[in-house]
Amino acid sequence: MLKKLIAPLSIIALLAIGCNKSAKSTVNATAKKEISEEEAYRIFKAKESDGKTFGEKVTPAGAISYDAMLSKMGTSMKMDNVKVVGTVDAVCKAKGCWMNIASEKGAAPMFVKFKDYAFFMPKDLAGKKVVMVGNAFKEITPVEDLKHFAQDEGKTKEEIAKITKPKEEMKFMASGVTILD
Repeated sequence: MLKKLIAPLSIIALLAIGCNKSAKSTVNATAKKEISEEEAYRIFKAKESDGKTFGEKVTPAGAISYDAMLSKMGTSMKMDNVKVVGTVDAVCKAKGCWMNIASEKGAAPMFVKFKDYAFFMPKDLAGKKVVMVGNAFKEITPVEDLKHFAQDEGKTKEEIAKITKPKEEMKFMASGVTILD
């Protein structure tokens, strides 16, 4: 019986130590140490419970569409703690570390990243409906980042070469995402 408990207890202890270190690194910026993408992915896979929820648990109750969120924001540069439902337009093909949410009314897609790089989306998520919670904001994305994201998306060298100007984008930092279909 004791042997059966050792592995689960070891995992819990390692996660607790990792969480404790994360909290300390947030408080003391000079001692902050980022974890690698591979380590973040390993932690994400260990925490994944039902295969449909990533990060904070999110239900569709009270969610608004991406277009309704844009309308509600108006000229404001940000909107905190908002729940948005939408269709995934694209996902990072390298790791699933970002996704785009499509507009139903022709607005540019919303670029979504995941809080603290704590989880990733399935790479085959395009076309699926999701609900997410987090903060929406407008930001100018530098050319270098736009080229990097285009490469992640699998765009051709010719398409990437055409990116020459920074772009103001609607972005979202999600603390949780649930796949609805």
